[in-house]
Amino acid sequence: MNIPGIRKAVCKMRPYEPGKTIEEVRRDLGLENIIKLGSNENPYGPFPASIEAMKREMASGNRYPDIAFEEIKGLLAQRHNLKPENIALSHGAEGMLQSITKAFIEEKDEVIIPSVTYKLYEELSKLMGAEIVRTPMKDNAVDLSAVGKAVTEKTKLIWLCNPNNPTGTHFNHDELVSLLKDLPEKTWVILDEAYAEFCPKDELPDRSKLIYEGENIISVRTFSKAYGLAGLRLGYGAARPEVIRAIDTVSEPFNANRLAIAAGIAVLRDGQESYTKALETIINDRKRMEEKLHGMGCNVTPSSTNFVFFETPYDCDYLSKQLLQRGIIVRPCSIWGCNNAIRVTVGTSEEVDEFLKVIKDILNNATDA
Repeated sequence: MNIPGIRKAVCKMRPYEPGKTIEEVRRDLGLENIIKLGSNENPYGPFPASIEAMKREMASGNRYPDIAFEEIKGLLAQRHNLKPENIALSHGAEGMLQSITKAFIEEKDEVIIPSVTYKLYEELSKLMGAEIVRTPMKDNAVDLSAVGKAVTEKTKLIWLCNPNNPTGTHFNHDELVSLLKDLPEKTWVILDEAYAEFCPKDELPDRSKLIYEGENIISVRTFSKAYGLAGLRLGYGAARPEVIRAIDTVSEPFNANRLAIAAGIAVLRDGQESYTKALETIINDRKRMEEKLHGMGCNVTPSSTNFVFFETPYDCDYLSKQLLQRGIIVRPCSIWGCNNAIRVTVGTSEEVDEFLKVIKDILNNATDA
């Protein structure tokens, strides 16, 4: 990129590479029956309560939403043992991540990012002029010991995805506390918990407790995954009230839309039965997928998310293209340097059946080749 007037940091950025869409595959390959298992969406959403709430809210589409977001903040605070002043809304988790970088990162600050994790952390940090410090993984998990050793007085943010995307692993409360206790005063941990609902609650850090204790932590969550609202872009952050005020200051006004708010309120207040049923189905199918892939000789990393990260003896780009030719979209992990790994979303039970059938056939043919 070489455009007069564009900031140098922008020229150094790489555009985010999303998973392929159904429309893209249909257009490029002419396929009609396509299963999308590459973007970690919830195949069972939106849930009925959210759909009905959005229908009712459509008539108010000409008006800005309540900028205080009182009702949804109250519901989230109640659910997470926090107070409304501990919560900020955003356009998806990405919107919150952008606001955090604007609020915290200054030119030449260091940020620590594990080597195999969500790609957007690096690009947003570079945009603000940060120096990137990468830390190694350990058995496909974020190595908090390596993260701690990388901290210096210049470290401003530590980006931690928990459970981690793309590997699906997680760390617990005590492991995070061990990292927090030795951090410099100006160093903040950004805990991206987009997939937290798919992991047993007692196996994750108690970030509400840590927030009340005054730790330098910002939790980021989303309605895109477990709540089935990816297309509506609704996320939120949780932190100490003064941090929330700073985030709100740099965020755009009305930074969540009416339909998303209505859908979010509805699923929290009235849609718990549908939400819980979908969650249980996904977790059961995830376990089934892991067992079947392991039985095919794949190296499967146990997942705490709505996707499975597995490795084969074969090039992941080759395998993903073979799957794509059969109408199944997955995420090859070569962009993370994991050239033999694939990340596959847990779709509906029927979609999981079809994926397992097709990948078994492809692996058998690859073995015979």
